[in-house]
Amino acid sequence: MCQLLGMNCNVPTDICFSFTGFQARGGATDVHTDGWGIAFFEERGARLFLDPQPSSASPIAELVRHYPIRSKNVVAHIRKATQGAIGLENTHPFMRELWGRYWIFAHNGNLVDFSPPFDGSTLPVGCTDSERAFCWMLQELRRRFGSTPPGDEALFSAIHALTLEIARHGEFNFLLSNGQWLLAHASTRLAYIVRQAPFAQAHLKDQDVTVDFNQVTKPEDRVAVIATIPLTDNELWTLMPAGSLWWFAEGDAVRSLETVPGPEKKPAG
Repeated sequence: MCQLLGMNCNVPTDICFSFTGFQARGGATDVHTDGWGIAFFEERGARLFLDPQPSSASPIAELVRHYPIRSKNVVAHIRKATQGAIGLENTHPFMRELWGRYWIFAHNGNLVDFSPPFDGSTLPVGCTDSERAFCWMLQELRRRFGSTPPGDEALFSAIHALTLEIARHGEFNFLLSNGQWLLAHASTRLAYIVRQAPFAQAHLKDQDVTVDFNQVTKPEDRVAVIATIPLTDNELWTLMPAGSLWWFAEGDAVRSLETVPGPEKKPAG
């Protein structure tokens, strides 16, 4: 299976520290060698880097690791292919436009017999179950709301309903962002941490690298990092319950819903 990495912040922040550990999992410390990608939102624009090479051996990944691109929302992925050949067209994250904004999506899992009908408004380019799911979600959002984007409550509810539908077909961990927020669905496994004052040191699991966040942050900064498996070994990460959809905004987990029928729950804190 693949692995996911996301970041949501209240101020533009670089992801170099987290990406250093994540990059190693693409062939050095783990088996995810079938490509990698990362997307950075900058205002209404998005930078997307994709490479079908393993991230641990990719010159593009080395560039990203040493280039402190600052963003409020980042989505990254390392691939262990289940559906679709290894190739650029099947490399996550995927990007599409909806309501005048770029949307970015990355998936970890395997959807069985998921072949929804498409109306031509948003079509897959590659042949992965992941891209099919993304295109269908955007198509259904456009069909439901037309040309006018809904408010956050209505949008979260709609994405929750679509997630329920797709998750019937199998494992559906995903990250989704349009640059204003970041959604994370823990079908089976995701974890997150919110870093805020008082800041401390963090040490990566996959590389012998430590950072003192007191030296690189301001007291008002707040950063949420989401990963399939926690990236550090000296911090307390929150494991998201299997079957939960989370809304991150301004560096914090602000809402969650179960992706089985049931009442809404509020994140602790």
